[in-house]
Amino acid sequence: MMDRFFQHDPYSLKRDDKRKLLSDRVRELTQFHYSHCNKYKDILDAAGIDVQGEMDYDEAPFIPVSLFKKIVLKSVPDEEVFKVMTSSGTTGQAVSRIYLDKETSSMQQKVLARIFSSFTGASRMPMIIIDCPSVIKNREMFSARGAGILGFSMFGTKKVYALNEDMTLNLEAVQEFVNQHSGGSVFLFGFTFMIWQHFYQELKKLPAMTLDLSNGILIHGGGWKKLASENISSTRFKEALHVSCGLKNIHDFYGMVEQTGSISMECEYGHLHTSIFSDVITRRTDDFSQCSIGEQGIVQVVSSIPQSYPGHSLLTEDEGIILGEDDCPCGRNGKYFTILGRLKNAEIRGCSDTYAVRF
Repeated sequence: MMDRFFQHDPYSLKRDDKRKLLSDRVRELTQFHYSHCNKYKDILDAAGIDVQGEMDYDEAPFIPVSLFKKIVLKSVPDEEVFKVMTSSGTTGQAVSRIYLDKETSSMQQKVLARIFSSFTGASRMPMIIIDCPSVIKNREMFSARGAGILGFSMFGTKKVYALNEDMTLNLEAVQEFVNQHSGGSVFLFGFTFMIWQHFYQELKKLPAMTLDLSNGILIHGGGWKKLASENISSTRFKEALHVSCGLKNIHDFYGMVEQTGSISMECEYGHLHTSIFSDVITRRTDDFSQCSIGEQGIVQVVSSIPQSYPGHSLLTEDEGIILGEDDCPCGRNGKYFTILGRLKNAEIRGCSDTYAVRF
């Protein structure tokens, strides 16, 4: 039924129409994964959930995102696994493993393309990747960094990596690339903390506008926890890049390897937006009931994409606030929200706890 989604612009549907479309898909995915992933079935059975009943997407069962670090959850046989993506993690830290078949991987790319082009236009652009080349060396097992780079690389024509393998800035290569493509837009992609630490910190040592990126479009995401500890706000991040290299068209995004493709992009008013392909729900910490608009809660993410693994309804370890729905000044329909950061000393408890006790 994904064809029904692609009949619409990503931000064209208002609440009721989107709710019907997404609920139908989430119900379909819940039933599919229940039938094809034994561990997911055990979790739902232990929690006493009837997957055949009528339910809207915000009533569908969710599992903690951390569960992908603990057990294998996939709904396709081993021979149909096309690639395995892993979350970022420090040495010795457990990482999520997400199993994709070709169809799910293709849907991720199609949805990402629809969302991206609605913000930047349909034309591909020369691309500066603010990372080092080795991050995508293993094409069978992608890290979150590698998956992000490869996913967004389809919007680039010619590409250059801004960082050397030792994470120093390759200013000469970037400068030459910018000169070659002067007069047109250039697309930059990277992860927030790495842009700040390894790109901006080097640029600020140079005279302002040594590297002129005033025609650039920067898409970035992740790493805000580290910047928050240094009191680096989104406003300061944008202002610093504007002063150092002229960047002014900057969009943050919210996403995770467990739901690759269905990202929420930041509009010109600084709001993160859900598309018709996904949604966010905020829940209270005491009973997991839904928060009201403007109320802080745990972020739940819902996606129409995950078909090879049961990742369509996940409770994250992030806190956020839904700011509104269908009424952002930018004109895009759907919910818009802000992420406040990770839960402090969080231990997300959901129906998987029943699974852990029983099995």
